Amino acid sequence: MTTQAQGAGERTLHVYHWSDYVAPDTISNFEKQSGIKVVFDVYDTNEVLEAKLLSGRSGYDIVVPSNPFLAKQIKAGVYQKLDRSQLPQWDNLNKDLLKTLEVSDPGNQYSIPYMWGSIGIGYNPAKVKAALGVEAVDSWEMIFNPEKISKLAECGVALLDSPTEMIPAAMHYLGLPPESEDAGHIRQAEELLLKVRPYITYFHSSKYISDLANGNICVAVGYSGDIYQSKARAEEGTGKVRVEYQIPQEGAGTFFDMVGIPADAKNVKEAHEFINYLLQPQVMADLTNYLQFPNANSAATPLVDEEYRNDPGIYPSDEMLKKLYAFPDLSAKGQRAMTRSWTKIKSGK
Repeated sequence: MTTQAQGAGERTLHVYHWSDYVAPDTISNFEKQSGIKVVFDVYDTNEVLEAKLLSGRSGYDIVVPSNPFLAKQIKAGVYQKLDRSQLPQWDNLNKDLLKTLEVSDPGNQYSIPYMWGSIGIGYNPAKVKAALGVEAVDSWEMIFNPEKISKLAECGVALLDSPTEMIPAAMHYLGLPPESEDAGHIRQAEELLLKVRPYITYFHSSKYISDLANGNICVAVGYSGDIYQSKARAEEGTGKVRVEYQIPQEGAGTFFDMVGIPADAKNVKEAHEFINYLLQPQVMADLTNYLQFPNANSAATPLVDEEYRNDPGIYPSDEMLKKLYAFPDLSAKGQRAMTRSWTKIKSGK
């Protein structure tokens, strides 16, 4: 009995996670519930995490990679399969989102979704109405139709500086598979983006947050969480600028942060206990209420604050969920082709 008690008291879990990406009590509540001591370290880029994993000596039991880094890492053999028999809360996960995630993790064998978001359109309703006569930007047509975007050019349009997110968005708009690496498909997306290039103010993956909030631009293709940050900044400001976020009606790309167990993990049972804890509806709801990112736990949805739960930009409708796609794990050849194409698009040639 005493030996068992001592053994239980010595249980530890080494977690490697993004900075500022848990609620204040997420870890302490797990320690109280489980008796497991958590050693918590943080990183701020997927590249840092990947280098540790590929070394084969990560020293961690839990990591939180983003798609599509996860897909490459699974192929490199740096994770161990999850034992579903140790995850009784698994069935709380949203089946549509799990299906979407199979592009990176076939059969959802190695990971669970943590938080996610979409890549859609942030906009200033007053300036859009002045330019187009309508307040809402609810279609990719506003970005990819030269006639529409030319009218918005005067108040400023920003696109993400990301070939692997913008070229698939153009393909999706053209009715092509967004995961395609086909040279003809990339060329069609390139031609579409070149047609609207004259009307793009700039390409950047974060500058639009402050520029939308202070009225410097009126439309940005960006990450949902960042645009909600912009909306909050605008509300805190003079009150003259309003920012809204919309997932285009045709659907959009999604980004997911996942939880997995490295192949070199020493505390595998404890890692499964932590994952099962994260799958508890109240734990996930508390995370969403704090972080303002949606989670993939259907049973948690009723526990999320109404303000977030009823916002279709944070929690897309079931109909919209079916139109979302995850970004693929590109081959080196596909990545190079998209990067070359992007250089042409940005230079306008």
